[in-house]
Amino acid sequence: MTSRYRAPQDAAPRPEGADSPAPRRRTVVRAAAATAVLAGPLAAALPARAAAPAPAFLHGVASGDPLPDGILLWTRVTPTAEATPGSGRGPDTEVSWVVARDRACTDVVAKGSVTARAASDHTVKADVRGLEPATDYWFRFSAGGTDSPVARTRTAPARDADLARLRFGVVSCANWEAGHFAAYRHLAARGDLDAWLHLGDYIYEYASGEYAARGTVVRPHSPAHETVTLADYRLRHATYKTDPDLQALHHAAPVVAIWDDHEFADNAWAGGAVNHTEGAEGTWSARAAAAKQAYFEWMPVRPAIEGTTYRRLRFGKLADLSLLDLRSFRSQQAATGSGSVDDTDRTITGRAQLDWLKAGLAASDTTWRLVGNSVMISPFAVGSLSADLLRPLAELLGLPREGLAVNTDQWDGYTDDRRELLAHLRAHAIRNTVFLTGDIHMAWANDVPVDAGTYPLSPSAATEFVVTSLTSDNLDDVVKVPEGTVSALAAPVIRAANRHVHWVDTDRHGYGVLDITAERAQMDYYTLSDRTDPNATSAWVRSYRTRSGTQKVERTYTPV
Repeated sequence: MTSRYRAPQDAAPRPEGADSPAPRRRTVVRAAAATAVLAGPLAAALPARAAAPAPAFLHGVASGDPLPDGILLWTRVTPTAEATPGSGRGPDTEVSWVVARDRACTDVVAKGSVTARAASDHTVKADVRGLEPATDYWFRFSAGGTDSPVARTRTAPARDADLARLRFGVVSCANWEAGHFAAYRHLAARGDLDAWLHLGDYIYEYASGEYAARGTVVRPHSPAHETVTLADYRLRHATYKTDPDLQALHHAAPVVAIWDDHEFADNAWAGGAVNHTEGAEGTWSARAAAAKQAYFEWMPVRPAIEGTTYRRLRFGKLADLSLLDLRSFRSQQAATGSGSVDDTDRTITGRAQLDWLKAGLAASDTTWRLVGNSVMISPFAVGSLSADLLRPLAELLGLPREGLAVNTDQWDGYTDDRRELLAHLRAHAIRNTVFLTGDIHMAWANDVPVDAGTYPLSPSAATEFVVTSLTSDNLDDVVKVPEGTVSALAAPVIRAANRHVHWVDTDRHGYGVLDITAERAQMDYYTLSDRTDPNATSAWVRSYRTRSGTQKVERTYTPV
């Protein structure tokens, strides 16, 4: 079989309709530093074998976006010592691949070759088709007599398959400078995942030291300056993919990924970002295009509609998964308390994406409708938090420190889109919709109320499971108190002001495991012993489920 390889696409042009100029960031990065192409820091950090004349697979291999008959394979080859990520140097190199039924790759069922070019940062993808559904496969790449690591992948079930269960790892917000990625290792060690979902902030764009672990850099970013150019974003992706635990998870199961703001810049929207200074850091359109190009080069993700990450995957009759892009088309975030959050001309999805989501949910014939959602859709009012908690919570959410009512970077800042979507679910009696969410660096289990003010007297339209950050600072880190201290104080107040919230943990880092059967969808929440420890242990802390047909979350005391 030959590859149906699709070269990474250039980013879509900036969407029309931006309604106000981009806000200026707090600290202006010097233009010279922002445009420098720094391949040197990664070259110095790479293992000694990078200098060898033979090609090397220093960034592992990966697979993603499983289909019933296919899978997308990815790797990056370093053909020569000077061909460091982002450098634009190094020769074109032929890379072959095989897919087999066995780990030794002797029972080969598909093979082909692609060319790694400097123009695509020597990354390659092979979109392999003709495979069997719901089947484990192993694959590897080869170049110049060197073999890559062998990795496991798995195809999706047949469209009409009756499944007993599905199991997905769920992660978000992995900041390199704030810790090690032990959570990835623990997910890889399970050996029972159909796939894993990354809900955004796979990388962070900040300069070294700007956003670390309680202000302390655990391990420095490359490049050291903020990512602005295509070379910068390529090098940052490459740095993350040298992490052994991230490589281990990519070698264990296929990923299904969407982006959030930090793949671009903090609080990104269609026309800019809080962490972008127009002019000093070039134009936003050029920066966003660079970020998108590097993302599609370095991630095993098929570019979807208009070169974005919104797309839909199906897993038999049990579940389909609608994946959202909540950065490319959104209006600028509203000022807190301005009232413009209810403006019908403002959008978080864009008209086309919202119509696509509504149509897909209405047409779905699966038991469960999962939505990969980068920012929280459930309403969040702060209530009567004390000032000593209100200020750090505002800092964590990037909002004004006084008069905090909503997080306008979430669906709370785009209430018309949310009302329209939830009304659609109610009007069409669409049940078993589960939003899977990251971004907020806290763990939540929520009903999604049609009217939060009258809930629970009014109905719930869906449920939401939010996973905490892998490493990025959460509330106890901002306050700099022992883990659990803030949750003990803040969680009861948050729940009292938000009666649809069944649980919130503001303090711990970790990941989730989503287990789905025809009867229920259950999220098991796991936390890490210490994000700064590369050998951190993990432990189960809570489980919540929603039973089929209920649109309500309930606690369960047994992980799956």
